[in-house]
Amino acid sequence: MTTEALASLLPVAPRPAAEERLSSWLSRVAGIYGMSANGLLAHFGLAGVSALTLERGLSPGQGALIAARASLSAQTIDGMTFAALAPHARVMIAPSARYFCPSCAKTPGIGRKDAALPWTFWCSVHGVRLCARDKRPMECFLPERVLERLDPLARRGAARLAAWAEERDAVGEIDPPTIPELLRFLTTSYRRPSPPSLAEQPRLSLEARRANHAFLTRPIVRQALLVVAPEYDRFAPVLAKPVRPGLAALACGSLLQNYALAVGVARLTENPVEHAAAALAAADAEGETNLRRILTTWPSATRRRIGVELRRLTDAQPAGKAPRRRRLQRSSINYARVPQISARLVP
Repeated sequence: MTTEALASLLPVAPRPAAEERLSSWLSRVAGIYGMSANGLLAHFGLAGVSALTLERGLSPGQGALIAARASLSAQTIDGMTFAALAPHARVMIAPSARYFCPSCAKTPGIGRKDAALPWTFWCSVHGVRLCARDKRPMECFLPERVLERLDPLARRGAARLAAWAEERDAVGEIDPPTIPELLRFLTTSYRRPSPPSLAEQPRLSLEARRANHAFLTRPIVRQALLVVAPEYDRFAPVLAKPVRPGLAALACGSLLQNYALAVGVARLTENPVEHAAAALAAADAEGETNLRRILTTWPSATRRRIGVELRRLTDAQPAGKAPRRRRLQRSSINYARVPQISARLVP
């Protein structure tokens, strides 16, 4: 090593932690010298480029430059980036941890790569179930018995979402529909927006009902996700049920919403005919039109099988009677303790 190269080395540069993202590591190194991450990058000769931008994908020169200053290999630096994600999936990268890991909280200065992605529901380092950002565990939203039943589906759905993000989704290539098509179906309205039903309304006194009249009469978007994942429909707070359309549902969703979307992706992947037909059977006229418009991108053979299953479902009902729907239970959430029901109830 030349004298000039030796002089350019940082005196102290901690090694990256397991699954640490580049922006986190740069911030830790910069903190040692009382600098910001961007200030450190300027010192490296990378002024005008943010750490969040760099970790989406480094050029060969950028990685080698940082590696030389920190006495690390270029492969180590590249391993802290999201280079494995395809460009269409990088919109999913959050600037900080999406969810909360009780074990990772012991070292708050370390940010993990997986924690920035919406389909990570268990910590990749500690293996524990992640909590919402406000530290509420999943058991606050879904009963443990329901989680035990849904966890395998959520894991399979998350695995397919991760494969799609890294352009290795063999299922979507060999046997469509693809992930974007599945998410468009799940986030499409199957019924017109409607106020909370009696089953969704909390137990309120007459005085409280008058005070919260706006909430009780507020139209709620009804998406196919509620049919494909009825557990989400049953237990999710009513204000949390609607998600954004398409891929934005994942990019902007809460822990509970993304967990339900992963379950929905798994169910549609494993049995698209049954679940798509069930959504059509539960739809009103406007919703059926919406869903059929989305289904036009699905393979024609799959659409024909969906039509057969839909006829079977409708023929099984007495003439003039709507398809039988699951019996809902009244919400167990006690909103009466909350002075005003508002959007802060959304997880």
